[in-house]
Amino acid sequence: MAATGEKQFKILADNRQARHNYYLSDFLEAGLALTGTEVKSARGGKVQLVDAYAEIVQGEAWLVNAHFSPYSHGNRANHAELRKRKLLLHRGEIEKLGAKTRERGFTLVPTKVYLKDGLVKVEIALAKGKQHHDKREAIKQRENEAEAKAAVARSRRKFQDG
Repeated sequence: MAATGEKQFKILADNRQARHNYYLSDFLEAGLALTGTEVKSARGGKVQLVDAYAEIVQGEAWLVNAHFSPYSHGNRANHAELRKRKLLLHRGEIEKLGAKTRERGFTLVPTKVYLKDGLVKVEIALAKGKQHHDKREAIKQRENEAEAKAAVARSRRKFQDG
Protein backbone atom coordinates (compact mmCIF):
# COMPACT_ATOMS: atom_id res chain seq x y z
CA MET A 1 0.00 0.00 0.00
CA ALA A 2 1.27 3.46 -0.85
CA ALA A 3 2.04 5.99 1.84
CA THR A 4 -0.22 9.02 2.16
CA GLY A 5 0.31 11.46 -0.70
CA GLU A 6 1.97 8.96 -3.06
CA LYS A 7 0.25 8.27 -6.36
CA GLN A 8 -0.19 4.78 -7.79
CA PHE A 9 0.37 4.45 -11.56
CA LYS A 10 -0.25 1.48 -13.82
CA ILE A 11 0.30 2.05 -17.54
CA LEU A 12 -2.50 0.41 -19.54
CA ALA A 13 -1.46 1.51 -23.06
CA ASP A 14 1.54 3.34 -24.49
CA ASN A 15 1.62 5.06 -27.89
CA ARG A 16 5.29 4.51 -28.74
CA GLN A 17 4.69 5.24 -32.41
CA ALA A 18 3.70 8.82 -31.54
CA ARG A 19 7.27 9.56 -30.47
CA HIS A 20 8.48 8.27 -33.83
CA ASN A 21 5.96 10.19 -35.96
CA TYR A 22 5.74 13.50 -34.08
CA TYR A 23 7.73 16.09 -32.17
CA LEU A 24 5.92 16.07 -28.81
CA SER A 25 5.61 18.98 -26.37
CA ASP A 26 3.19 20.35 -23.75
CA PHE A 27 2.17 17.09 -22.04
CA LEU A 28 -1.14 17.22 -20.16
CA GLU A 29 -3.07 14.75 -18.02
CA ALA A 30 -6.80 14.38 -18.70
CA GLY A 31 -9.53 12.24 -17.26
CA LEU A 32 -11.69 10.06 -19.51
CA ALA A 33 -15.48 9.75 -19.41
CA LEU A 34 -15.92 5.97 -19.81
CA THR A 35 -18.71 3.44 -19.43
CA GLY A 36 -18.37 0.55 -16.97
CA THR A 37 -17.37 -2.05 -19.57
CA GLU A 38 -14.75 0.34 -20.99
CA VAL A 39 -13.17 0.70 -17.55
CA LYS A 40 -13.11 -3.08 -17.07
CA SER A 41 -11.59 -3.55 -20.52
CA ALA A 42 -8.97 -0.84 -19.83
CA ARG A 43 -8.04 -2.40 -16.49
CA GLY A 44 -7.36 -5.61 -18.44
CA GLY A 45 -4.96 -3.70 -20.72
CA LYS A 46 -7.21 -3.98 -23.79
CA VAL A 47 -6.54 -0.44 -25.07
CA GLN A 48 -4.77 0.61 -28.28
CA LEU A 49 -3.77 4.18 -29.16
CA VAL A 50 -2.19 3.56 -32.58
CA ASP A 51 -4.38 5.86 -34.73
CA ALA A 52 -5.89 7.87 -31.88
CA TYR A 53 -5.93 11.65 -31.65
CA ALA A 54 -7.72 14.31 -29.64
CA GLU A 55 -9.77 17.19 -30.99
CA ILE A 56 -11.48 20.28 -29.61
CA VAL A 57 -15.08 20.64 -30.84
CA GLN A 58 -17.39 23.41 -29.59
CA GLY A 59 -15.41 23.95 -26.39
CA GLU A 60 -15.16 20.24 -25.51
CA ALA A 61 -12.16 17.91 -25.83
CA TRP A 62 -12.68 14.46 -27.37
CA LEU A 63 -10.50 11.38 -27.76
CA VAL A 64 -11.07 9.90 -31.23
CA ASN A 65 -10.11 6.46 -32.64
CA ALA A 66 -8.84 5.04 -29.34
CA HIS A 67 -9.64 1.33 -29.44
CA PHE A 68 -11.07 -0.14 -26.22
CA SER A 69 -11.71 -3.84 -26.90
CA PRO A 70 -15.11 -5.19 -25.83
CA TYR A 71 -15.16 -6.50 -22.28
CA SER A 72 -15.11 -10.30 -22.37
CA HIS A 73 -17.83 -10.67 -19.71
CA GLY A 74 -19.91 -7.80 -21.04
CA ASN A 75 -23.47 -8.37 -22.19
CA ARG A 76 -25.57 -6.84 -24.94
CA ALA A 77 -24.88 -3.42 -23.41
CA ASN A 78 -21.15 -3.68 -24.17
CA HIS A 79 -19.51 -0.50 -25.48
CA ALA A 80 -18.64 0.46 -29.06
CA GLU A 81 -14.92 -0.09 -29.66
CA LEU A 82 -14.03 3.14 -31.50
CA ARG A 83 -16.55 5.67 -30.17
CA LYS A 84 -15.52 9.25 -29.32
CA ARG A 85 -14.75 9.60 -25.62
CA LYS A 86 -14.91 12.88 -23.76
CA LEU A 87 -11.70 14.19 -22.20
CA LEU A 88 -12.13 15.79 -18.80
CA LEU A 89 -10.11 19.00 -18.73
CA HIS A 90 -10.50 22.46 -17.21
CA ARG A 91 -12.01 25.15 -19.42
CA GLY A 92 -8.74 27.13 -19.53
CA GLU A 93 -6.77 24.05 -20.61
CA ILE A 94 -9.25 23.33 -23.40
CA GLU A 95 -9.10 26.93 -24.65
CA LYS A 96 -5.29 26.95 -24.58
CA LEU A 97 -5.08 23.64 -26.47
CA GLY A 98 -7.73 24.81 -28.96
CA ALA A 99 -5.72 27.95 -29.71
CA LYS A 100 -2.52 25.96 -30.23
CA THR A 101 -4.14 23.34 -32.47
CA ARG A 102 -5.51 26.06 -34.73
CA GLU A 103 -1.89 26.95 -35.50
CA ARG A 104 -0.49 25.33 -38.64
CA GLY A 105 0.64 21.72 -38.28
CA PHE A 106 -0.24 21.06 -34.63
CA THR A 107 -2.46 18.24 -33.37
CA LEU A 108 -3.23 16.54 -30.05
CA VAL A 109 -1.93 12.99 -29.66
CA PRO A 110 -2.53 10.62 -26.73
CA THR A 111 0.78 9.19 -25.53
CA LYS A 112 -0.41 6.83 -22.80
CA VAL A 113 -3.45 5.61 -20.88
CA TYR A 114 -2.90 4.72 -17.24
CA LEU A 115 -4.57 4.14 -13.90
CA LYS A 116 -3.96 6.77 -11.27
CA ASP A 117 -5.49 6.08 -7.86
CA GLY A 118 -8.10 3.84 -9.47
CA LEU A 119 -9.11 6.34 -12.19
CA VAL A 120 -8.36 5.96 -15.90
CA LYS A 121 -6.33 8.91 -17.16
CA VAL A 122 -4.85 9.75 -20.55
CA GLU A 123 -1.70 11.77 -21.22
CA ILE A 124 -2.07 13.95 -24.29
CA ALA A 125 0.66 15.97 -25.97
CA LEU A 126 0.77 18.80 -28.45
CA ALA A 127 2.39 17.29 -31.53
CA LYS A 128 3.90 18.48 -34.80
CA GLY A 129 4.40 15.90 -37.54
CA LYS A 130 7.91 14.77 -38.49
CA GLN A 131 9.01 14.71 -42.11
CA HIS A 132 10.29 11.44 -43.56
CA HIS A 133 13.93 12.64 -43.53
CA ASP A 134 13.59 13.58 -39.83
CA LYS A 135 12.49 10.01 -39.04
CA ARG A 136 15.45 8.57 -40.97
CA GLU A 137 17.80 10.90 -39.11
CA ALA A 138 16.39 9.78 -35.73
CA ILE A 139 16.81 6.12 -36.71
CA LYS A 140 20.41 6.73 -37.84
CA GLN A 141 21.20 8.52 -34.57
CA ARG A 142 19.71 5.66 -32.54
CA GLU A 143 21.76 3.10 -34.51
CA ASN A 144 24.96 5.11 -34.00
CA GLU A 145 24.35 5.28 -30.25
CA ALA A 146 23.73 1.52 -30.13
CA GLU A 147 26.96 0.86 -32.07
CA ALA A 148 28.92 3.13 -29.71
CA LYS A 149 27.55 1.32 -26.65
CA ALA A 150 28.40 -2.05 -28.21
CA ALA A 151 31.96 -0.89 -28.95
CA VAL A 152 32.42 0.31 -25.37
CA ALA A 153 31.09 -3.01 -24.06
CA ARG A 154 33.46 -4.95 -26.35
CA SER A 155 36.46 -2.91 -25.21
CA ARG A 156 35.54 -3.46 -21.56
CA ARG A 157 35.25 -7.22 -22.09
CA LYS A 158 38.56 -7.25 -23.99
CA PHE A 159 40.24 -5.28 -21.19
CA GLN A 160 38.83 -7.60 -18.51
CA ASP A 161 39.77 -10.79 -20.39
CA GLY A 162 43.28 -9.65 -21.32
